[in-house]
Amino acid sequence: MSMPLMLLRGGPLPLLSLLLSLCALPSVALAQLSGGNRDGASTLPDGPVQIRQGTINGAGQAGTASRRGPAPVFFDDSPRERLVVVPRDPDEFERFVSGLAGFTAKGQPAQIRRFGSDLQPLRAGDVTEGEPLPLVPADYIVKPGDEVVVALWGSVDADLTQRVDRSGRLTLPRIGTVLVAGTRFSDLTEVVRRRVAQTFRNFELSVSLGQLRGVRVFVTGFVTNPGSYNVTSLSTISQALLKAGGPAPAGSFRQITLRRQGQAPQAFDLYDLLVKGERRNDTVLQPDDVIHVGAVGTQVALIGSVNQQAIFEMRPGETVRDVVQFAGGLSPVADGRRLTLERLEDRDKLRVVELPLPESETRMLAQGDVLRAISAVAASGSQLVQNKRVRVEGEVLRPGTYVLQPGSSLDDALNAAGGLTTAAYVFGTELQRESVRIGQQENYDRALRDVETEFARAAAGQRTSTADESAAQANRSASTARLIDRLRALRPSGRVVLEVKPETKALPPLALEDGDRLLVPARATTVGVFGSVFSTGSYLYGEQRTLGDYLRLAGGPTRAADRDSIFVIRANGSVVSESQSAGWFSSDKLAGTPALPGDTIFVPEEINRTTFIQNVKDWTQILFQLGLGVAAFKSLN
Repeated sequence: MSMPLMLLRGGPLPLLSLLLSLCALPSVALAQLSGGNRDGASTLPDGPVQIRQGTINGAGQAGTASRRGPAPVFFDDSPRERLVVVPRDPDEFERFVSGLAGFTAKGQPAQIRRFGSDLQPLRAGDVTEGEPLPLVPADYIVKPGDEVVVALWGSVDADLTQRVDRSGRLTLPRIGTVLVAGTRFSDLTEVVRRRVAQTFRNFELSVSLGQLRGVRVFVTGFVTNPGSYNVTSLSTISQALLKAGGPAPAGSFRQITLRRQGQAPQAFDLYDLLVKGERRNDTVLQPDDVIHVGAVGTQVALIGSVNQQAIFEMRPGETVRDVVQFAGGLSPVADGRRLTLERLEDRDKLRVVELPLPESETRMLAQGDVLRAISAVAASGSQLVQNKRVRVEGEVLRPGTYVLQPGSSLDDALNAAGGLTTAAYVFGTELQRESVRIGQQENYDRALRDVETEFARAAAGQRTSTADESAAQANRSASTARLIDRLRALRPSGRVVLEVKPETKALPPLALEDGDRLLVPARATTVGVFGSVFSTGSYLYGEQRTLGDYLRLAGGPTRAADRDSIFVIRANGSVVSESQSAGWFSSDKLAGTPALPGDTIFVPEEINRTTFIQNVKDWTQILFQLGLGVAAFKSLN
């Protein structure tokens, strides 16, 4: 049965109601039939109008935006990894300057390269994964080939990504075309909003740029990889140069020219970007632009006490002042009163000349000149005319750091600190000096190397015939290695032994040095006994006691002690040993020497000590071998 007949059978009232509803709500009916909403006054029962992404006018299928709001800008779809840069070999001038620079603070040969040669080129894109994406400037002009991302929500829900066609129009499903070519990016949102408002109401809109159009440019001249490159419409001269690998070793960083059809050539100096951070002349590229890199110009080097040692390229009219600025200025320890200049044409004559500053800042430089900034602290000055900064501690009235006049002595330092207290023990005064510490460290390292060499030679000369001997030798080698490691960890203190008598009240007339540390301890009340004794510790000092008395208080030396190597360290740093306490015809022993407050008695352990069982075993093997030899001799006879 047909639809009109069904309506008539239902009566006039249902038919009238249907006609009135269609006349009153034409937009709703159209929305139900076409899927759109003409005025946005009401929505469908299932929610806002859904607009799907489609392929329009062959512009290509585009992905759907994953979130509301502006979409990120991607310059192209090519891989975004950094180009692996293989370090090139230094040229002849770089090797020459590196040889003049000498060694670094770590003892490695200096490597002086051209300024800017460490620029890292990029492959196939201006951004890398993980880095922030660049922003489109507000004055960017939309042109055919650009990709526009439109997000709608409210009465209509749409995520559209469309490309501007050749006629400069943007085609949006259910909405129509929008002329956007020639529009500034800052005005693009309003242009699209006006067009969408002709179809929908009560909506929110966000417009951004996706993939930008490509621009083909040419990079020629002395560049690492000359050729034709496809870059984005936001790329500049410097970005195209980096994509081409930068200037070649023979290329200039400062003679770069942008050639554009119908316009005068535009100069670009890469030093403006590298030194000053300025991009005023870093022009945005246009299709068929040509970037030409000229040959390298005059090169000079600046080494020494500067913030960055490098070889710099000079332009006509630039002077010594400009080179110092390129290097970041002189270092804080540089001698700002002078520079030295080594000129190639004077190598067989004067070779090096001195340039006083600031008088020579306007001097012009020639090809191959090498400037050197001199360090003001590399050479030690005379101690005779310098004030002394000395630290006085311990039993003085006013301990602290004092600055004394040249030629001051130890007594002058004590007087500056207010003098000694009644508890001061002058015999135990400790003087630490930096120059002495450096010398002690050098001698200690030399002696340690000799000991290590001797141990290695002794281990190499030993032969083993049994498994027990091999194990014993391995244990000795391990013990030797641990001993060397412990000795290497020790550091000399730089103490100067003051030869004064125990009852003295004044220090010797020794001149002070800058950085000296003077410590006056209190009078000691104990004597220490350590090493291979039965009870190590500190014992109260008695005026009538000898060193032997304190050894007896500690129980005496053990069986493993080396009695002939006992020594005593006095409070003033001197050492008294058993070997020097008795001569060939003398009966005086160390045990009978009077003890002094603060003495430390040390009893070492015998290193090459063997047990009775080991001696019996060795003698048994010797006798056994001797018996075999005698029996063999008799059998032969």
